Amino acid sequence: MTQFRIENVTLKSRAVLAPMAGVSDRAYRELCVRFGAAYCVSEMVSSKALSFKSKKSEELMGISDDERPCGIQIFGDDPECMAQAAESAMKHSPDIIDINMGCPAPKISGNGSGCALMKNPQLCGEIVSAVTKVSDVPVTVKIRKGWDNDSINAVEVAKICEQAGAAAITVHGRTRAQYYKPPVDYDIIRRVREAVEIPVIANGDIDSVESAKRAVELTGCELIMIGRASLGNPWIFSQINTYFENPEAKIFEPSLEEKLDVMVEHISKMVEYKGEHMALLQARKLVVGYFKGMRGAAALRNEAGKISTLDDLKRLRQKALEAGKN
Repeated sequence: MTQFRIENVTLKSRAVLAPMAGVSDRAYRELCVRFGAAYCVSEMVSSKALSFKSKKSEELMGISDDERPCGIQIFGDDPECMAQAAESAMKHSPDIIDINMGCPAPKISGNGSGCALMKNPQLCGEIVSAVTKVSDVPVTVKIRKGWDNDSINAVEVAKICEQAGAAAITVHGRTRAQYYKPPVDYDIIRRVREAVEIPVIANGDIDSVESAKRAVELTGCELIMIGRASLGNPWIFSQINTYFENPEAKIFEPSLEEKLDVMVEHISKMVEYKGEHMALLQARKLVVGYFKGMRGAAALRNEAGKISTLDDLKRLRQKALEAGKN
């Protein structure tokens, strides 16, 4: 099997699980790594919240051996505070520290963090430099194409981050103003890859074997990152791995029963780690991904919004199974 590296971290495949708030928790990361994700990244952790000793933020950084290699993603706009956050993260023994410079959400970018950092490339470099000085592991950065169409500066920011010590850069090929539409610009990702010597990870619109192949061909990147397309579909990692190892191999497609069994396993792990009440509240938006393309999906999604116990989920699984067989 082909291997890739980010400094001293060895990756056995090329598809990475993206950090997603409210989604990529420990249970989901373990699941995706089991299905072939090259590595995974935690939900983003606020450097400011860590400075105030936030228990919730501290809990977000917990990593198990079943999800390695795993990175912890931190965000903020102050180099010193970000360095302190990295030191806090190091206590949880991550394989990578990732810096968020790409989040478009108003509550993040509206406060000067996330993608807003790209409006100040010098600050981006200062943050990377501060974090690398205190980190014992590779420091990576996630950016976007730019803030808007009048400030497309991914190449400039990537070069500054590389010079400041970044070990790899993930590029989402849209501006902050574009959020998740229109189609991703793979050309800007290719230009970043050609401008730096460190690995570049292509991100955006990768939701199948075909789109993964296209992203690799158009960008020249060896590594790709998958986010929303993995929801309810952790098999996407093994499918992509299979294709790149042998383009002639048959791509595995899970049966309805297999999909629903993994759904229950996923949420059961969440219950184990978070308790039933919190896990099922969060699960309401997660289980709908497992119903995508399924007969009676609309009704199932509606019922998913009401589940409050694991028994509710198991009853919903049975309904989905019966609907799929009718």
